[in-house]
Amino acid sequence: MARIALPAYEELTPEQRRVYDEVVRTRGKLHGPLRAAILNPELADKWQMLGELLRYRTSLPPRLSELAILVTARHFDSQFEWYAHEAPALAGGLAPAAIDAIRDGRRPQFANRDEELIYEYATALHRTHFVDEMRYQAALAEFGALAIVELTALLGYYAMVAMTLNAHEIPLPNGVANPLPMAP
Repeated sequence: MARIALPAYEELTPEQRRVYDEVVRTRGKLHGPLRAAILNPELADKWQMLGELLRYRTSLPPRLSELAILVTARHFDSQFEWYAHEAPALAGGLAPAAIDAIRDGRRPQFANRDEELIYEYATALHRTHFVDEMRYQAALAEFGALAIVELTALLGYYAMVAMTLNAHEIPLPNGVANPLPMAP
């Protein structure tokens, strides 16, 4: 159960309903951190626009975006974030063995160099709050400046998502078990 009241549709103000309806129109449903953010409809509106941009309209293919999101979910032990992104990561082409390794807190063995670079960049930024020069330059050479800016924004956005989910204890859907084991 969430730590804060998550209002039902009938309890929303007209402005909250407008944002709710927009989210449902573009995403199919309002869930996860937007359930808390809807308390401030302007925040929820800007949040969902930024999330849509970073998840679906960057130069990174879904396989790499979802990899970065899973690294973030594992770093923050965010059950809901992992639940929401494991299937898209698989659908995007990320290897099940890599997903399993990240879930278990192990370093994956990647078949693709681009995946290894994303993993290293994301892991370094989350663990140390910096990306060392060697990793940064390798990612820059592989992806270019635009993609690195987008990747960094994606990591920051999903850190905010994970912190919101964790702080307010936004629950998984009924009947869904925690997908992440305790942090290693």
